Amino acid sequence: MRIDIITIFPGMFAPVLNESIVKRAQSKNKVKIYVHDLRKFTQDKHNKVDDRPFGGGSGMVLSAQPIFDAVAKIKSQVKKNAKVVLMCPQGKTFNQAMAKKLSREKHLIFICGHYEGIDERVRNLIVDEEISIGDYVLTGGELPAMVVVDAIVRLIPGVLGDKNSLNFESFEGNLLEYPQYTRPANFRGNVVPEVLLCGDHKKIASWRKAEALKRTKIRRPDLLTVKKTKETK
Repeated sequence: MRIDIITIFPGMFAPVLNESIVKRAQSKNKVKIYVHDLRKFTQDKHNKVDDRPFGGGSGMVLSAQPIFDAVAKIKSQVKKNAKVVLMCPQGKTFNQAMAKKLSREKHLIFICGHYEGIDERVRNLIVDEEISIGDYVLTGGELPAMVVVDAIVRLIPGVLGDKNSLNFESFEGNLLEYPQYTRPANFRGNVVPEVLLCGDHKKIASWRKAEALKRTKIRRPDLLTVKKTKETK
């Protein structure tokens, strides 16, 4: 997979892309990630990438020209079809199902929104999908892009050491993950559930499923509603 990120703050990405699983995925050549400074694509002599909105109003709007040229330049370098994703508050709320779908793409281009938004012609003419990571306001699309990239990269086959670990995570099957414990079995009087020490894998699997369901009912009952709706369709 190839991922390109267009931003006015390219320096924000180094700490995330050069650590942990994302770094490991790149070293394994499972993904190639490139961060592009939007200001390098502007035709403005002062390197501006934004302007005042037509009709008045507060704040500034990212201009269409540098974004169009950045996307065009990236696409010209890669033969594969690219999916262009805009990170913005108006997009669909990101979830695990979307992460799985995007992880199967060959080439993704992320546009990080900023200021009061972007020229609407970007959204109408070159964006394939809009994504939000929640109903709250951030300074820009950089942090959301990092979240989405991290969620996607770890799903690429061969990135995680244990491929089975993906099957038992929160939100798989619309359930939260069951409780986890490690040594010591007795920590300050708090004892690990006996079933986890019995060695009977069928009993352990049954316990984990029941605990996942119980935890989901208490903490995220909305996930069970979504699951029931899918099953009745």
